[in-house]
Amino acid sequence: MWVLALALSGCAHFQSRPISPARSLAAYEDRSLVRPGLDAFLAANHVAPPAPGQRWNLKALTLAAFYYQPSLAYVRAELLAAQAARITAAERPNPSISLSPAYDSGIPGAPSPWLVPIAMDWPIETAGRRGDRMAEAYHLAAAARWDLVGTVWGVRSRVRAALRELYAARERKRLLARQEAAQRTVLTLIEGQFRAGAASSYEMTRTRIALNNTTLARQAQAGRIQKARIALATVLGVPPRTLRHVRFSFAAFKAFPQALTRPEVRREALLGRSDVRAALEQYAASQSALKLEIARQWPNISLGPGYAWNAQLAGDSEWQLGLTLTLPVLNQNQGPIAQARAQRRAAAALFLAVQSAAIGQIDGALAAYRSALAQVQTANLLLTNLSRQLDAIREQVRAGEMQPLDLANAKVAFYSAAQSRLAADLLAQRALGALEEAVQSPLTLSPSAVRSAEHETTLTRQ
Repeated sequence: MWVLALALSGCAHFQSRPISPARSLAAYEDRSLVRPGLDAFLAANHVAPPAPGQRWNLKALTLAAFYYQPSLAYVRAELLAAQAARITAAERPNPSISLSPAYDSGIPGAPSPWLVPIAMDWPIETAGRRGDRMAEAYHLAAAARWDLVGTVWGVRSRVRAALRELYAARERKRLLARQEAAQRTVLTLIEGQFRAGAASSYEMTRTRIALNNTTLARQAQAGRIQKARIALATVLGVPPRTLRHVRFSFAAFKAFPQALTRPEVRREALLGRSDVRAALEQYAASQSALKLEIARQWPNISLGPGYAWNAQLAGDSEWQLGLTLTLPVLNQNQGPIAQARAQRRAAAALFLAVQSAAIGQIDGALAAYRSALAQVQTANLLLTNLSRQLDAIREQVRAGEMQPLDLANAKVAFYSAAQSRLAADLLAQRALGALEEAVQSPLTLSPSAVRSAEHETTLTRQ
């Protein structure tokens, strides 16, 4: 009995951890971008925590999302479960002992009415089953880790998209305000011409309608800015009010890098993307599962040593050595083997499907980015020509060769073209974001940042 007591002393004990919606809500509402834990997380990733009043750039915001985002906490928990399954797979079956004392006073000549047989059952796994089980669990845990890496990239992509939308709304509002001012000048000049009989009421009304449409578009951007701010807070995992006075850097949307268009980046992505690697690990796990089912054709061995006191009528002790094995007579595990073979074929087909989808996604993103870059060049050329035209008209107005109305109309055309250039820039930035998510290159997100996102953060700090 002391052996049993010693074994049970190392057992785990259940600890209840109820979830309180009110407490979790309070913890969420208390989140902020100014927290010692977040500052330490940023510093550990070689990013200086922005001081109050300084701008948060894309890299710092991405790390903040890694720190707070609930979807990452969920996938981390799934990874921990997959890693815990490796412990289960490595466990050996426990032996068992049976004690069945009996009392029989009716046995004549027996030295004692007590019969005390003790039997032990010691199972022994054969054909390397434990190793196959451990290999399957290892590959499933590796697949779960690659799923987490994919989620990390998804979070980064969502942060970039939310920050880009905030930048887009602000820039549109700024350009529309300048276009509105230019159109108001046009309207003032046309109203003066109308009073002088040099312009028609139709022309004046048409100018007013154009001004009103621009005003409506500018006013709509205020709502888009608020919506983009809420979307950014959501992907960061913080309350929207946290971002109310935060300043942002939009420098990431002013450049159009070419490094991700190199052929070697495409090849590395097709071999090392998270979903490709996860599918490959799933296939390796199906291989190990098939080996395990094939190993189960062979029976396990069960040793059963035993001892009996007061055996028969002599009052002596009797030792036994039992050997038990299952006879593979009625079946040789054909059904599970066939299922495992089919699952391996399915895993192989899934890998090819995932890799094929990755090829399509990467090539499509590359084509979209290159096309968008061509549009950016054309929009830049158009805006440059309009800027030169605006300067020429300004000089002619100063020389008295053109009217102020011509200059005001040229400004309206310039700011309209500036909005077209902004639309082209945003299209290219959207394509760049899709390309970054498709290739998952360390040129975009360092391996150290990905590793830091794999570990628990707020779950252990709250």
